[in-house]
Amino acid sequence: MKSVKSIRDNRLRSEVSGKNRRVYFLAFSFFLIFLMILFRLVSLQIVGREKYRALAEDQHKAVSELEANRGEIFLTEGDDPYPLAINRQFQMLYAVPKDIENSWEIAAKLAPILEVEQSEIERKLSDHSDPFEILKKKLSDDQVAKIKELNLDGIYFSPEIYRYYPSGDLASQLVGFVGSNGHGFQGMYGLEASWENQLQGRAGHISQERDSGGRWISVSDRDFEPAENGIDLVLSVDHTIQYEAEKNLRESVEGHQADDGSIIVMQPKTGKILAMASYPNFDPNNYSETEDISLFNNPIVSTPYEPGSVFKPITMAMAINEGKVSPSTEYVDQGFVSEAGYNLKNSEGKVYGRQTMTQVLEESINTGVIFAEKLIGNEKFLDYVDKFGFGSKTGINLPAEVGGSVINLQKTNRTINFFTASFGQGISVTPVQLVSAFSAIANGGDLMRPQVVEKIIHSDGREEEVEPEKIRSVISKETSKSLGEMLRAVVMNGHGKRADVPGYLVGGKTGTAQVAKADARGYEDGVTIGSFIGYAPLDDPQFVILVKISNPKDVMWAESTAAPLFGKIMKFLLEYYKVQPTEDPKISPMYDEYYGQEATEDVSEKEQEDQADQNETKDESQSKKDKKKDD
Repeated sequence: MKSVKSIRDNRLRSEVSGKNRRVYFLAFSFFLIFLMILFRLVSLQIVGREKYRALAEDQHKAVSELEANRGEIFLTEGDDPYPLAINRQFQMLYAVPKDIENSWEIAAKLAPILEVEQSEIERKLSDHSDPFEILKKKLSDDQVAKIKELNLDGIYFSPEIYRYYPSGDLASQLVGFVGSNGHGFQGMYGLEASWENQLQGRAGHISQERDSGGRWISVSDRDFEPAENGIDLVLSVDHTIQYEAEKNLRESVEGHQADDGSIIVMQPKTGKILAMASYPNFDPNNYSETEDISLFNNPIVSTPYEPGSVFKPITMAMAINEGKVSPSTEYVDQGFVSEAGYNLKNSEGKVYGRQTMTQVLEESINTGVIFAEKLIGNEKFLDYVDKFGFGSKTGINLPAEVGGSVINLQKTNRTINFFTASFGQGISVTPVQLVSAFSAIANGGDLMRPQVVEKIIHSDGREEEVEPEKIRSVISKETSKSLGEMLRAVVMNGHGKRADVPGYLVGGKTGTAQVAKADARGYEDGVTIGSFIGYAPLDDPQFVILVKISNPKDVMWAESTAAPLFGKIMKFLLEYYKVQPTEDPKISPMYDEYYGQEATEDVSEKEQEDQADQNETKDESQSKKDKKKDD
């Protein structure tokens, strides 16, 4: 048996052990609580410092954000720029359902004005605990006036600022639009996108301490940073020219049942673009209603194509500039050139025999430019292709610009690729590249950077002119002059007759290009792209115009689609800018079409006047005879 002492010692040890466990537990609990407090302090004072400081400041400091006004975009129109994209205040209509007693009656009155289903309005007004329901945004002035006349309880207006395009679809693919990105509004496509950072401006703010009632404390410090409005852009694009280009382009595309078309007008000496039109286009005020979103892209900078025969003057410029040929250099056309097992033929298999280089352009002879390319050499030909700007972006500062493709020349030494490229096949270019290259031919040899923005107006009123930028010299002035004379011969004697303007020296070149298959080798059957590019007056070039008509259904050749439209636009430009004629209009192949009826009427009136004079003289003579006889 254990002794009493032993039992007492065990009990004592047990009590001490229990007390120690309680002490340890209590100490551990305090330590754990300390860690939790420490963690919380770290979380509040270090990790969440900025968040809680902002919350604290919000309780005693009022901060208001100052919105910047988005910069506006204008077309050129004389001395007063024409608004293309502006900020406009619209009214939003909203309801407070708890203030409405008869929702059915109000919905019935609003539905026809808002052009919304009555049931939809009733649904929004049905919850009488709802403090706010948007009924419709961007109301027209007429809708606002009609709703105000109703004087409805619980129906209110709230002003909102939206981007507005006064001319609807005019220059829509150039300007783009402002749309929602899910978090706010930003420029999408066109100038709205490429100049987004400068147009949107910079928001400002004002902050000051407030009391417990939320009132400003007048003696406290105020932090004020004003908003900086976005810049305004004044474009080189002329409102009247753009309108005229789009109107005539629409008529031509629809008249020929074509897929689409484009017109670009450039000043060759500066690179400034006076018009950039494509059809079909879209209305940026209602961009969400556009079913084909590809219409948002600007095909003049983003859709390359094989140019066809409009590239032949480029090849001829290379050969003349290298001293390999002159306009009068002759060769003998046999109808084809054999290379790498292929026979490269002229259009419609024609054989022309002995021809000059000028006649090569007049008749658009494929073998003639192959002859010139052989003399240039493949390496030098590719060097000129690069100098003219093909295969690289122009730097026009519009979104989604592509550089076309000359990879068939860069990645291979197959001579046949250079032969086909000499007449515009196997390579692709954009319209803006092509008009820039022809501007270099027109202006004496300088490749200019294409420019659509003429002036920047800063928020402080300071105006900044955008100066023309020369990229490099490509050909000599002598070569430029020789090409001008050859292109004049094309218009007078070749396939470009319908592009002429009586009284002026107009030069240019047609091109009817095949369309490469998208998913196979070769070209689409019966699908062509007609182009005409040229400039005037040749003695002092003011305008370079490219007209492109895709897949016309009624006629095949560019001389019947693009060339007449070119002539119509060029005639308008020369008269609009009051360029004085220098030639006898009667020698123009287009004289009868433009002035034939008018001239006939003038002759008829003159004949009638002469006949009247003759009759009067005859009467007088007869009267004298009669008088003499009487005497």
